[in-house]
Formats: sequence, C-alpha cells, structure tokens
Amino acid sequence: MPGENLSRDEARERAALLSVDGYDVFLDIRSAVGDGGGEPRTFRSVTTVRFRCAEPGAASFADLIAPVVTSVSLNGRDLDPGEVFDGSRILLEDLAAENELVVDARCAYSRTGEGLHRFVDPEDGEVYLYTQYEPADARRVFANFEQPDLKAPYRFEVRAPEGWTVWSNGAGELTDGVWRFAETKPVSTYITCVVAGPYHYVTDSYTRTFEDGTKLEIALGAMCRKGLAPHFDADDVFLVTRQGLDFFHDHFDFPYPFGKYDQAFVPEYNLGAMENPGLVTFREEYIFRGKVTQASYEARANVILHEMAHMWFGDLVTMVWWDDLWLKESFADFMGTFANVGATRFRDAWVTFANRRKAWAYRADQLPSTHPVTADIRDLQDAKLNFDGITYAKGASVLKQLVAYVGQDAFLEGARRYFKRNAYSNTRLGDLLSVLAETSGRDMSGWARSWLQTAGVNALTPQVLLDTDGGRIAELAVVQEAAESHPELRPHRVAVGLYRTTPEGALERYARVETDVDGPRTVVAELAGEQAPELVLVNDDDLTYCKIRFDETSLATLRTRLGALTDPLARALCWSALWNLTRDGLLPARDFIALVLRFAGRESDIGVLQMLHAWADSALVHYAAPAWRETGGRLLAEGALRELRAAGPGSEQQLAWARFFAAVATSEGDLVLLRDLLDGTTGFDGLVVDQELRWVFLEPLAAHGVAGERELAAELDRDDTASGRRHQVRCLAARPSAAVKAQAWAQVVESEALSNAHVEATIAGFARPSQRELTAPYAQLYFAAIERVWRERSIQIGMDVVRGLFPAYQDRPETLEATDAWLRAHADAAPALRRLVLEARDDLARALRAQECDAAAPGH
Repeated sequence: MPGENLSRDEARERAALLSVDGYDVFLDIRSAVGDGGGEPRTFRSVTTVRFRCAEPGAASFADLIAPVVTSVSLNGRDLDPGEVFDGSRILLEDLAAENELVVDARCAYSRTGEGLHRFVDPEDGEVYLYTQYEPADARRVFANFEQPDLKAPYRFEVRAPEGWTVWSNGAGELTDGVWRFAETKPVSTYITCVVAGPYHYVTDSYTRTFEDGTKLEIALGAMCRKGLAPHFDADDVFLVTRQGLDFFHDHFDFPYPFGKYDQAFVPEYNLGAMENPGLVTFREEYIFRGKVTQASYEARANVILHEMAHMWFGDLVTMVWWDDLWLKESFADFMGTFANVGATRFRDAWVTFANRRKAWAYRADQLPSTHPVTADIRDLQDAKLNFDGITYAKGASVLKQLVAYVGQDAFLEGARRYFKRNAYSNTRLGDLLSVLAETSGRDMSGWARSWLQTAGVNALTPQVLLDTDGGRIAELAVVQEAAESHPELRPHRVAVGLYRTTPEGALERYARVETDVDGPRTVVAELAGEQAPELVLVNDDDLTYCKIRFDETSLATLRTRLGALTDPLARALCWSALWNLTRDGLLPARDFIALVLRFAGRESDIGVLQMLHAWADSALVHYAAPAWRETGGRLLAEGALRELRAAGPGSEQQLAWARFFAAVATSEGDLVLLRDLLDGTTGFDGLVVDQELRWVFLEPLAAHGVAGERELAAELDRDDTASGRRHQVRCLAARPSAAVKAQAWAQVVESEALSNAHVEATIAGFARPSQRELTAPYAQLYFAAIERVWRERSIQIGMDVVRGLFPAYQDRPETLEATDAWLRAHADAAPALRRLVLEARDDLARALRAQECDAAAPGH
C-alpha cells in the first residue's frame, strides 16, 4: 500500500483550497471479456472534473491509482504524466480560480473487492463487474478528489460489451453503444457506483402520496448473477424495501432524494452491503441457496433497512471526515433494527440486537484499540479499521440510550431538522447535537462527553439487602464500575426488573422501575418493600449500553431456572451477561457450556439459539482448560445430537442443531453419522440435506481426514458453482496434512493468485482448532511475514491475512511472548497493522485468563 494513504491534515488543507463543481466520467469496460492482453487486465478511464480554487496560483493534487496514465490536461495545458503522476497522486500546480482537469488512464480490474471488481462465473463463464469504494477506492476507477467533504454531481458514461446491462447511481439508457446516466445529486466519491454484466434483473415500483397531494414514484430493481436466479426471492426483498420506504418517509419528513432504488447482490463482496445512492450493493450470500432459519431473513431485512437509512444518514448528509463516521454508521445500525421492529414481520429484532449486535460492541470496547464513538482518525488506514463494533454496534446502542434519554419524538424531530438544514452537505458532531438540544430541551454536551467522547464499557451490578425476615427488599442499589484503563462512569437510563417463579413454574417479572444510574452507587428507592426477588435484571428491556452483572442469588437462579424465563428479551440479556462473564474469566467455560446444554434446547428465539451455538463453540475452543477440551467437545456433540433427535421434523431448530452438531463432531461415531447423512443411508425425519448442508457436513469430514481430495472433487461435480468452489477451497485447506497446510499458506501469503473470496476461504480452512499441532510451525512464519504482506498487498487482503492467520490456536504463554516481541521490535510499523496485532494479542491474553478460571473450577 505504498503512497496510497491520505491524512486528515492533507484532506483538511485540500478542502479549504478546493470546491468541486462536477465530474464527467467515461469508462470503457469492453476489455472485461475475452483475452485480457496480459496482466493486470485494464480498462480505459477518462475523467473530466471541474473545480474552483480559493487561492489562484496554489498547488494541490488529485487521486488516482492506475497502472498507466495516458494523458493529463489542466486548463487546456498538457502535463507530462511521468512528471505529475507518482502512482497514487496527480500533482496540480498553478491552479486558476476555475479549473478543468482531464485525465485519461488505464485502470486495473480488481480481484480483491476494492475498486472495479471482475468476477468470472465458473458455472457459465459469464463475467460480472461491480464497484466498491469505501473509504477511498474510487481512485482505482477514475481520477478524483477522494475525501468525503468534496461532494459534487457526477455524470457517468460506460461503454460495455455487447449484450450487457450497466447500472449506476442515476437512471441510464443505452444510446449509440454507450450507457449514459442521469447526473447525480452532489455526493461523495466513495458512494458512486457502477454495476455491469449479464445480471438477472427484476423490477418493481414504490408510490407514495404526501399530505400536500404530491406523489413520489420510485422505480425499484433487484439483481443477481444468472446462476443464482432460481434461488432469488426478489419478492421478499421488494416487500422489505417498500416497508422501509414507508417507514422512513413516515419518520424523516424528507422524500427519498435519489430517483430510482436498485439493489445488486454481487459476488466476492468483502462487506455486508454498501449504501451507494440509487444502487445499493450487497454480498450475494444474502440470496439463500438452501434452507435457512428466520434469523437469516431477519438479518437480510436488517441490512436492507440499514442501507436504506444511509440514504439520509450518510448520503444526503455526510460526515466531513472519517472521525465522524458514526454520524452515518451508528444511525444506520440503530435505524435498521428500529425499522425492522416498526415496519416488518421481524418484531423481535431488538432481541437480536441485544444478543448479537451488542456482543460485537462489548468485544470491541474491551480491546486495547477501543476508541470513543467519535474517533480520532488520522488517515485512511485508520478509517478502514474503524468500520468496527464501536462505530456500528456501540454507536447504535448509545443512540438507543439517547432515545430513552430525550424521548423518541424529540430524537426523530432532531433527525428531521438535521436533514433539512444539511442536505447535500457535510457535518460534524456539533451539527447533530445542536438540533437534538433544540428538540429535547436538554444540554447535550454532557451526554456527548460521556457517551460519544470516552471509550470503554461499564458494568452494572445489583446489590440487594433484605429486611430482617428476608421476605422483602430493604434496599436495592446499582453499583457501577469501569475498567482501570477507561475509568469513566456514565449516566445510564435503565430499567431494573425483579423476577420470581410463578405457581405455574415460569420465571416472570413482577416489578419494574425505570431510573437514572449515575456515579458509583445508585439506590433505587422505588423498589424498597417489594417481595424478595429470585432474579434482578439491572438493564431490563436493554435501554442502556453496559455489561450486566448478577448478585449471588440471581446467578444461582439462572443456573437452575434460566430456561423458565418467559420473556425472550430478558432471556437474551441473561445469556449475553453470562457470556460476558465467561469471556471476562469470571464464569468457568465449562459452566457456560453446561448452561447451554441444559437450557438451549428450550430457547424459542432461533437467532438466540444460533448465537448460543457459536458462543458454546468459542467457549470450548478458546476459554476451556486444554485438559478439559476433549471432554467438553464430547459433551457438546452428545448434547447437539440429543437436541437434533428431539427437534420437530423440518423445524428451524432441527436445522440449527444439525449445523451445530457438524461443527462440534469429532468422534468416529459422529463422523460416521455425518457421512451416512451425506450418503442418504440414514436421516432425520424432516431434515433435508440440501447442497449447502452437504458442504456443512463435508467440512468436518475433511478436517478429520475422512473426506479427501477425491470426495471433495466429486462434491464439486455436483455443485460446480461459485459457491461450490468456495466451499471446496475451504474444505481442501482444512485437510489434516502438513503438505496441505504448506500449500494453503503459500497460496495466501506468498502469492496474489487467489481472489479475495478464495483468500478468505483458504484461511478459514487452514486455521482449525483440531489441528493445533499441525499449524504450530506457522506461528513463527506469521510474525516474519506480516509486515511484508501489509506493505505489498491491498489493505483488505492485508487485514484478512493479519487477522485470519494470527496463531490464536497456539494458546500458550510462548505465543503471547512472541507477539509482544514482534510489537517491541516493530514499534514503527504501520499503526493500522500494529492495531490488528494488538487486538489479536488481547484476544489471546483473554483466552489464557479464561482458561485459568476454567482450570480452577470446582471439581476440576
């Protein structure tokens, strides 16, 4: 990544100097098909940008990453590309008050999902293209000023292979062999987009009549590869889209401003989705080739609504610089769930948010790299890494707390004023706080200081004192704690719930008080005199962002009665709290696994159940004492099989337990059963072993040496598709052979031949918890290679390699010492690289602490 970084200071200086009036971009992508004429395969890109300079005579630069620049013209004056282009920047000297820059270049197609990505479908040989830019990869496709606060309108023209369709942000039409698109509203570079190829395309429409009688009509479209068309449930995508458009128009009072609304499901996509106005892109895995649970459909709906919220939060109004990335991502994350609950069939989406989304935030907020929601983003590498659990999930959690603090009406009215005042421009934190202060009548500075400008997560623990006969509460207080590294105590608006067992045996809430917790200890006076509780839940209804702790009585109740909790949100909060205790080394991993084995079979929320499966697997792999792992694995496999047999035929629970059984299967009997399920010689009533489930069963068989290259090749013959090839690559790399591991390592670390999707699949197969001894030699190789990989590869591939190949399964003190030695010896390495290594080190240190806790468990 040499010379490709851009600092905040450079962006600030350029924004003070320049303002951009418009872009005309012409792309000739006919080279996407046929003989590429050598590597890298390139396409022609011609950019004309009109801009003004506040200081005539000054110098600045434009951004472009391209193998070849054919010509550069500034204000009619030809510049020598060899003198003004250094590989990532074009020097612009002696600027006039009004300027026109024309750049003609050969840009490279991408195989890493950054820039203009080119994918060849192995099923039919068709070629598909799409762009992905955030935070700064538009410069891989056309010359520009690559920073979010230099907004401008764009006109795109694209010459494509015959028979292709091309889409961009605006509506387009094909004339004289060129696709010409309507000029966009002023937007940032990173949300411009082009999608091209023989995509399967479905259309629909949305109409809304406003109170003043005006009518808004939006053309809707959805697309995917032709090979996925038989699986594409576009009707459900459109249903959620229309529901979302209704919801946001109801609440935002600002009509959707970007014309049409296309949604493209594209291959080899690094992200979940991207909010390009008028042309949202999604990873194609949101098109389900086999049976999935409702949790998958809920997740897809959440992403559709998250991206739609960005049309207002992010596209219409955009942050000045990546410091305020939260101004779009936190809001979109909150609004995705808010709209899912308010507009779609997924009315329990806040349960998923509490259980899954917040787990991401809690982990990120306890890493050494944690940062305030409003972060200090020095440059683009910092920005790339800050698309994290703080910016998304913690920020959304903080906004949920804000709604409880100022009220939903004041919050939404603040959003409406924010849009109207700042449409098509850029904002900072203060711009939002000022409208919220107006609408709520509250001083937002203190709230912002506590929740947006400090890092760390607080723990809230109930203290219960009973009266002399033990039947009533004498005093209930909430104790607030913070980590030494981030000692901030915050104001929390919380609900405190008290639970007891009913005569019917259910564990239900009988008292609830909403109160403000501030400082180290807060007495909840309203609960004095209530019946003695069996369980106190200090963040009932999940209003605030905190780690929930329990008093001794409550924890004892959960050990025996967790499954009797009837409220699904309360149950999810308790599971989340128990998982945090496990990660913090306060609850032995074997105890958490025992709770899952005892109560997960009674979990009605399928998303929570699948999260429990993932947590139980992590508890065994990372947090259980090594000497107990074999026993724990056997118990999990036995429990999974028991629940699989007991699950209703054809139910979601049956499918979830089948997948979990495959994940934890290790014994000879388990593996024989998986093989028999594949062969069809045995089965479970109602369980359809479709193609996706076949690959799920094959992976553990490959990892334990039961299925080899011949069996995997035969499976690929059944499923020679893009998805099938990714599955096969992962399974091939999972085989327990030193030669296999050496080949996988070389393909990822020493070569750039693999696409981003196959890099990801190879890493997933290489790193297996059951193969700790086999991969032990690669710990030393990892530390020797990562600085070179970071320097030479794209930032996305660099992140995948540094995160994915860290020797996390070599969980012993020597690995921690080797990590520390690398950090000491590479103090001047790229800060983003050091951050990734520090995060991996912290995960390893946490695992070792949790293993000590588990080893010390009674009866060990």
